[in-house]
Amino acid sequence: MDISVYRPGELTAADRAAWTALQAKAHLHGAPELGNPFLSPEFALAVGRYRRGVRIAVVREKGDPVAFLPFQRSAAGVGRAIGLGVSDAQGVVHLPGFAWDARELLRACGLAVWEFDHLVEGQRPFAGGVTGTFPSPVVDVDQGYDTYLAGLRERSPKFTRTTLAKERRLGRDAGEVVHVHDERDPAALRTLMAWKSAQYRRTGRSDRFAQGWITDLVHHLFHTRTDRFAGILSVLYAGGRPVAAHFGLRGERILACWFPAYDPAFAKYSPGLVLHLRMAEAAAADGIAQLDLGRGQKEYKDSLKTRDIQVSEGWVTRRHPVAFGHRARRAPVRALRNAVVSRPELFEPADRLLKKVGKIRSGRQQGEKDQEFRALSQTLP
Repeated sequence: MDISVYRPGELTAADRAAWTALQAKAHLHGAPELGNPFLSPEFALAVGRYRRGVRIAVVREKGDPVAFLPFQRSAAGVGRAIGLGVSDAQGVVHLPGFAWDARELLRACGLAVWEFDHLVEGQRPFAGGVTGTFPSPVVDVDQGYDTYLAGLRERSPKFTRTTLAKERRLGRDAGEVVHVHDERDPAALRTLMAWKSAQYRRTGRSDRFAQGWITDLVHHLFHTRTDRFAGILSVLYAGGRPVAAHFGLRGERILACWFPAYDPAFAKYSPGLVLHLRMAEAAAADGIAQLDLGRGQKEYKDSLKTRDIQVSEGWVTRRHPVAFGHRARRAPVRALRNAVVSRPELFEPADRLLKKVGKIRSGRQQGEKDQEFRALSQTLP
């Protein structure tokens, strides 16, 4: 393989165009997962603005790009999937039918290990490094919203009836319900971030928006627009007041759901569920085939989904002391998280504990940290 590694700013316009073209070809050749916007050049370049060590490997055959791997690298040679911790799709974007040697790719990238937690399907050269595979729910709207809604009524009649009734009641009680699928007001994005931060703290989770680079990344992506990529802010208004919002990434055929939140004052109306139905309707009208709800067991995802796709976690390694050390440190954390999340008898008491801690901490200053609960809050989704 002819492999070159670039810093984000060194990638040429021709290479970026080739990368986008490979995503489009993948959809036509039965690998739609490679069209996920988290695998786009726009996302990789955006992360490169706010995180150190971002690199992009380009594999060429006869001078033409056939594969792209964005990654983050430490000085010691520890590699991570681009945006690990916030990205919901990871892997090599490649020409249909192209196969690569995983260890040769790592060697060319200067990596002893490459870690991932949302590896998309079809990445066979990395299969030996997979330590676990998990369902990731999606909403298929390629046949149109009416078809999706009819299927939802059949699969979950009570859920559908109740959610639509709550939307009507919200309109009666709070004023006309309006959905804006692509809201361009930055103030609405700030409102969403404030709701989400409060939700993280209220439930005892680690507040992602307390990390400056994530906040900056989301603001940057909100203003990023190309023919086949955009940051999309969807807002549900009642009586002119925002009651629920979501920020995600749009590719050519996939809307990757990312940060949903709502105003707790309107919780009895389930505005987040109403918003997701309106997002599905607007996405279908806009030519989107799929809403990717992201890995993680949530009741609302189970209610909305049409099926599950699979994502994997693990690490590909070369024989190197750094690889052994990294895996020894990370494996217990991964094992603990998966054990807790997969077993209700462990997850439910841990979830209750975090929510109790969240209530205790809610009156404190945002910068104050509770060291004893940090590990647990980062373990649970």
